[in-house]
Amino acid sequence: MERPTPKPVEIQVPPDRFLVSKTDLKGIITYANPIFCEIAGYSEEELIGKPHNIVRHPDMPRTVFKLLWDTIQKGSEIFAYVKNMAKDGSYYWVFAHVTPTFDSSGKIVGYTSDRRPVLNRDILTNVIEPLYRELKEAESRGGLEAGLRLLDEKLKQMGKSYEEFIFTITFKED
Repeated sequence: MERPTPKPVEIQVPPDRFLVSKTDLKGIITYANPIFCEIAGYSEEELIGKPHNIVRHPDMPRTVFKLLWDTIQKGSEIFAYVKNMAKDGSYYWVFAHVTPTFDSSGKIVGYTSDRRPVLNRDILTNVIEPLYRELKEAESRGGLEAGLRLLDEKLKQMGKSYEEFIFTITFKED
């Protein structure tokens, strides 16, 4: 399947809906709920069996996905802001919660991602988009390692772990 060309048209995720998908250990989609299919513009048949990165927007830094994969492969959950791309090239922002799925013996057998709309647009405009642009720029100059170093430096400057950073910007009291 050919990747669409990104276009500057945003799809709004309804505030009361969750996009849900499940993957195997390699990130191949095994389940996609109807709202995920609708927002992404793909049929369930087009998504099942495809790598989850079928919806990855090129504006997303590889650094964020490296952090995500490292975290879930260790058996931990992660929250992240993600810009995805629909089949027609438009984009949509989500706040993703990705968790490993375990079998009865405690072995990781896959991953589940539930994504909700970003309700506080100021977080995107003032924090996430500038950070992601910086990470992409670092990656363009020095590869993934440069992006990871930059993120680590920024978190150290704030005195926060990645989890604390996400929690602070998402759930802070006004």
